[in-house]
Amino acid sequence: MKHPDPEEMNDGVLDHRGEVLPYLSKSAKNMKMDMLLETPLPTYEGETPGSYFWTKVIYWICHRISKVQYRSIEASGMEKIPRDRGSLCCAWHTNGILDALQITLNHPEYFVLGARHDLVTRPILGWWTRKMAVQPVVRKAELLRGGCTEEEANFLNGRSLMTLASGISHGYGCVLFPEGTSHNNSYMLRFRTGPMRTVLAASALAKASDKKLPVLIPMGLHFRTREYFRTDVWVEYGDPIQVEDNDVPQNLVDAVSTGTWSEPPADSVFKLRDKLREDLVPLSPNAYSWEEYRGLLLLGHLNGRLENNAPKSWREEVEQARFFRNKYSIESKSTDIDNLQPEKITDDLVSKSEKAAELLHKNGLDGRDLNTNSTNLAKPKLSKLPFSAIRISLFTLLLPVFLISLLPQMILGRVLGDSTDEGIDARTSYQFLAAMFGSIIIWPLSSTLMVGILYWQTGTIENILDIRWTEAFGTSEFSVALSICMLWLAMFPISLITGRLFSLVWDDYVDLRGYIRKIKLPKADRKELFQIIAEIKQDLSSSK
Repeated sequence: MKHPDPEEMNDGVLDHRGEVLPYLSKSAKNMKMDMLLETPLPTYEGETPGSYFWTKVIYWICHRISKVQYRSIEASGMEKIPRDRGSLCCAWHTNGILDALQITLNHPEYFVLGARHDLVTRPILGWWTRKMAVQPVVRKAELLRGGCTEEEANFLNGRSLMTLASGISHGYGCVLFPEGTSHNNSYMLRFRTGPMRTVLAASALAKASDKKLPVLIPMGLHFRTREYFRTDVWVEYGDPIQVEDNDVPQNLVDAVSTGTWSEPPADSVFKLRDKLREDLVPLSPNAYSWEEYRGLLLLGHLNGRLENNAPKSWREEVEQARFFRNKYSIESKSTDIDNLQPEKITDDLVSKSEKAAELLHKNGLDGRDLNTNSTNLAKPKLSKLPFSAIRISLFTLLLPVFLISLLPQMILGRVLGDSTDEGIDARTSYQFLAAMFGSIIIWPLSSTLMVGILYWQTGTIENILDIRWTEAFGTSEFSVALSICMLWLAMFPISLITGRLFSLVWDDYVDLRGYIRKIKLPKADRKELFQIIAEIKQDLSSSK
């Protein structure tokens, strides 16, 4: 797997602050203004802003794929979301489309969506996004690199932001990322003002219609290893930030009520931005580096084991790491509010844990691989063997289905994910899209191929199983045709079940690989690791 190096992705183009603009992929540079201007607008009379039927279909597909793509999915805080008004969700942005997808799938309301412009003009994907009335947004990076004129960008963005604001004011959900781009850092980037301006415009529209003002919801998105298949994810809805009535002046209400975009007062925008930043940054890893964050995660494991309460889920691991981050973090001395990289934690305990975590990480292990008292690596759980044997046996029976219907999708997702010029943060996005559209495009073909093979081998199947499946509904031509059609339709859920089985068998493979890695851990690394862990445990015990 080779992805562009961050330095290679820097083309030297700067914004008005003198900062390097986000790298643009080939797709992002290809602006099709005619198609963008013809993007269908959402409607707000029904349950969904876009096509009811196609929205339901794509949500169902996305839920099914998520259960295959992730080993565990946990969402919390949904009870905090008010159901009597619209909400704009904001999170840090490190995993491409998957960030928006996890927020959308776990929210109780349907979303009016805005996205990077090329997501509504790409082949196949564009058809779906347009059915869902996704609104295109032109980033500053596209504008400054000459992808369109400033007049075109202002018109398109004004229309899109106004459309999103209108959807929020009607009670729908929405998601926008204040950083404005997906990235690879362990901390948040400078906040852009788009989300704040949008929710203030939505508040003005709600005020004009005598509706309740919407809320801004800070969110934590936590992926264990975002680019891995079958990783863990925790979606954390934070406490809503209510837009206040005095932040929405009457002149803004009068301006947006005519249906045209108008900029909210700068004071209200910056006030809301500062409040969002205050609440949102703590919901991200907010670490100096990923090495430091892995050290905090390990510290949570070690402390939990000392208290006979080791983390039992990814959420608990994140919460433990957050506890130690808050305990040992250093208050930044920087006065630059746009530089959100925290100071490096210098506490000796965290430094030791970071070193131990790196020894585990370079050998493909982490804190979950320690035994109950952190004196050695954990032994395999033999109780899992019977279930693994059953899963592997069932998967073996369905292997032909996997090879014909699912393997082409996997190859496509791997090739697209590993060859994208958008960086590692886009890898799982391409794999997800390959799974979603591959199912729609490949499964009808694979089902036809499998039914054709079974029809060709009807005599052989009858000799072996004493079953003539083509005559399940009778011997007439119509009955035979009905049998073929029903089997063709049955191939879709069979393919879905096969995909789910494959994900569970993959978990078994990952568990086995982890056990082999523990056995192969070099003696020198093992000795150094547990020397450091012994020191950390002693320090933790003495500090209680």
